[in-house]
Amino acid sequence: MRLAYVRHRGIRHNPGSTAAVVEGSQVKLVRGGPLGRYVQTGETAPLSDVQLLSPVPRPSKIVAIGINYQTHAGEGTAPAQPEPFLKAPSSLIGHEQTILLPPDAERVDAEAEVVAVIGRRARNISEAEADRHIAGYTCGNDVSARDWQRGDLQWWRAKSADTFTAAGPWIETELGPEDLHLVGRLNGKIVQDASTTELVHSIRKCIAYISRAMTLEPGDMVFTGTPGTTVQLHAGDVFEVEVAGVGVLRNPVEAAPEV
Repeated sequence: MRLAYVRHRGIRHNPGSTAAVVEGSQVKLVRGGPLGRYVQTGETAPLSDVQLLSPVPRPSKIVAIGINYQTHAGEGTAPAQPEPFLKAPSSLIGHEQTILLPPDAERVDAEAEVVAVIGRRARNISEAEADRHIAGYTCGNDVSARDWQRGDLQWWRAKSADTFTAAGPWIETELGPEDLHLVGRLNGKIVQDASTTELVHSIRKCIAYISRAMTLEPGDMVFTGTPGTTVQLHAGDVFEVEVAGVGVLRNPVEAAPEV
């Protein structure tokens, strides 16, 4: 099942945005959700007529894992345990929404990632229990300002500037995390290509590890790491993240206006 959050002016019960189930080229609109209980409204719309927002509009937190592919570590040593960090929910955008490059950031990179979406509250769980707490998977782009990341004491703006977290286009609930093929494309050219079989720390291990210190709530997102060498974004670019079995997250890039 593909669970989405969409905006459509023709929706009667909620003219702003609503949860939906994506079936082929149609969306079935629902009340509640996209996680937890929901009821179908009976309304449908062509997928081409809706705007796909972030599949979880307001997660309580976004947790990302640093250096979780050996190819991203390069010649260095990958961490012996998962290394989570937080990204602000205010940085979240969805499919086809624009990544804005801050005028005072010298280099901003895209990072293609598989994202696990939490569906059930997880506190101090084991790896074996992790699947019961995962609603599904989506595509993610952990946008990162490298000069801020290197120069600041904390990563608060390097990882959480407005529009620096992209996710979508929807949550696919019928996937396992063992072998998800991940591709990042810049202007149609493949620049990242990997599988979750290459993760240093598995998705289940990362979620269990996080839950030992921080309770994961339904809707929380876990970005599981990016492979290889990342690429710099420039105004006019389009970056795509594709996860096999999920779909393609596409975001244009523009320069943010001078303040």
